[in-house]
Amino acid sequence: MFSERKLSTSGPCATLDPVTTALRFLPPLAWSALIAWFSGAGWHGGATTPLLEPWLRALWRWATPEQIAGAHWLLRKTGHVVEYAVLALLWRRAFTVPGAPARWRRPLALAALTAVLDEAHQATTLTREGSVADVLLDGAAAAAALLVATRGAGRVADGLAWILLWAAAAGGTVLLAIDLAAAAPSGWLWLSVPAAWLALWVWRRRRARA
Repeated sequence: MFSERKLSTSGPCATLDPVTTALRFLPPLAWSALIAWFSGAGWHGGATTPLLEPWLRALWRWATPEQIAGAHWLLRKTGHVVEYAVLALLWRRAFTVPGAPARWRRPLALAALTAVLDEAHQATTLTREGSVADVLLDGAAAAAALLVATRGAGRVADGLAWILLWAAAAGGTVLLAIDLAAAAPSGWLWLSVPAAWLALWVWRRRRARA
C-alpha cells in the first residue's frame, strides 16, 4: 500500500538513522574545535614553557638549557603531528560508510584545510604567527595516518624501508663517485653502500620467492 523509498548509499549520510550519522561527524568537529582552541593566543611557546620545561628538567637533569628548549620545541611539534593524525582518522571514520571502501581524499582535504585555517588564526593573534612549515607538517601527519590506516602499518613500514634502502644505496654511490673524483676519503661509505645494495638484492630475492 505504501511505496518504498530507496535511499542512496553513495554518501556518508546514507543511513536510516540521522542520529547515527550526526554522531559520526561529531568527533571530528569537536576535535577541530579543540585544535582551534589550542591555536589561540594563550597557547604560544612562552605559555607552555612553565608547563613542560619543569617536567623535562626533572627527566633530564643533565640537559643544558638549550637542550631543554629543543625538547620543548619538539614536544610542541609532536603535538601538531598527534592533533592532525587523529583529526584525519576521525574524518575518515565519519566519511566511511559501513560495507564500503574507506575514504581518504575528503579526510585529507579537511585536515589540510583545518591546518591552513589554524595557522591563519594564529597569524591574527599578538603572541603567535602563522607558519607554512607547520601547515606542511600537519598535512604530512594527516597523510601518514591515513596511509597507515588504509594500507596497514606493515605495508607502509616495508615501503618506507625500501625507499630508505634505495636512498642509501643510490645516494651513497653518487657520494662515492664524487669522493673518488675529488680524491677525497669516503670513510664508512665503503661499508654502508655495498651493505645497502646487498640488502636490496636479498629483499628482492625474498619478495620474488614469496
